Amino acid sequence: MQRRKFIEQAALAGAALTVANSAAAQTAAGTTQPQQQTFPVVRYATGRRKFKSVAVESTIDQVKQNIKNKELAWMFENCFPNTLDTTVDYTTIDGKPDTYVITGDIDAMWLRDSSAQVWPYIPLTKNDKELKRLIEGVIRRQNKFIILDPYANAFFKDPKKVSEWKETDITDMKPGVHERKWEVDSLCYPIRLAYAYWKTTGDTAPFDSLWKDAMVAVVKTFKEQQRFQGAGPYKFQRKTFWATDGVPIGGYGYPVKPNGLICSIFRPSDDATIYPYLIPSNFFAASELVHLAEMWEAIFKDAEKAKEARDLSRDVFTALRNYATIVHPQFGKMYAYEINGYGSYNLMDDGNVPSLLAMPYLGSVFQSDLVYQNTRKYVLSEENPFFFKGKAAEGVGSPHTLMNKIWPMAIIMRGMTSSDPKEIASCLEMLRTTHAGTGFMHESFDKDAPIDFTRKWFAWANTLFGEFILKVYKENKALLDYVKPAAVSPSASPVKRKGIFNF
Repeated sequence: MQRRKFIEQAALAGAALTVANSAAAQTAAGTTQPQQQTFPVVRYATGRRKFKSVAVESTIDQVKQNIKNKELAWMFENCFPNTLDTTVDYTTIDGKPDTYVITGDIDAMWLRDSSAQVWPYIPLTKNDKELKRLIEGVIRRQNKFIILDPYANAFFKDPKKVSEWKETDITDMKPGVHERKWEVDSLCYPIRLAYAYWKTTGDTAPFDSLWKDAMVAVVKTFKEQQRFQGAGPYKFQRKTFWATDGVPIGGYGYPVKPNGLICSIFRPSDDATIYPYLIPSNFFAASELVHLAEMWEAIFKDAEKAKEARDLSRDVFTALRNYATIVHPQFGKMYAYEINGYGSYNLMDDGNVPSLLAMPYLGSVFQSDLVYQNTRKYVLSEENPFFFKGKAAEGVGSPHTLMNKIWPMAIIMRGMTSSDPKEIASCLEMLRTTHAGTGFMHESFDKDAPIDFTRKWFAWANTLFGEFILKVYKENKALLDYVKPAAVSPSASPVKRKGIFNF
């Protein structure tokens, strides 16, 4: 099914969830203690799970046993393994691991999503050889996809399958490509994954001739989209009434003045950019090109390709330093979201990642960077047209899901990039109280009524929530011990309505 169909379907409730007001009992000392809570089983049964990891199960058991907030523990048990439980197709080809990872409710593999979905499992590969091989398989599968078409964002497992978008998209659609939206971050995420895999495991097996060909294609594509030599080979138009799916000026986007930045015709949300120099994605590219250079040198002893990647990174960083900031009348010097090199800029942020808010999470800037901190204040204010504050929660949304829809991913990023325990605790509480009784994350939810949400099965958001819980568990476990009455009645069965899967 088309992604837009999921966005258009809101899971509107017939009845509100029951709050477990009896979840706490007064002790003689006057303090509140939680009663024993049991939550409905919503995770896939063992026999239905796509992949079983001993290390992941051990991590789940450890967290469940050692935190007092049993609702967060229940959500962690559901969300952290969701990618492995429901989205991976792991096999071997010619004796080498091959892993196809769907995004969830859409049977296609995004370069971005697949990288992010398995990212939190990398530290566990030291104690789980099969998990290590599964991630190696993701890297190998991504290499093939990039070689097939470095401008595409999503692919099919079947190299002969023709996309439904073939009928509506005016671009060079090849068999095996699900969607051909050019997004800079689509080529950054595979580098991030490969680099972390290599640094964690020391294994160089997946970095063969295919990987080298894929990385050559990455650098070539980035250079083409700097547009020093013209608009380049990519253009995209779609026959649609959705404005954010169309690209103006014959499919090349609004004009830019070449300055070293890389054009991204689409955002991570798969919406078209207004100005093609997308600042968070360019920061991401600049930092990952440094990692790529290190890999060329250390693994292949290829000084020439390492220099090419490092020089390109330097060009992008220089352009970011010269052009990416503006002076806001309230927040001072801050990063724009998009620019065009002519002096025009777009101020906003989007719930998907990379975003301005998420840049420290991706290693693009330091969390302490003053310009980032100013930017963060802007992003989390009502000056940001896509920051929504309602009865249920507050957070960043996206044009992709229209107005008044908050992205759990953005709440997670807020928590992951904060050093303030109160802010982190607030993010945890908002996530705990807005999952609409499902025990899982969604793409977005209404700021006043979380039961009105989009995407019933969004594995990246689920796994990212698990990563957030693990980070808090390691750094400030006390925040996971704070207990409030459950947001979903512990004795209730999982809510069943259109828009919700019960895993």
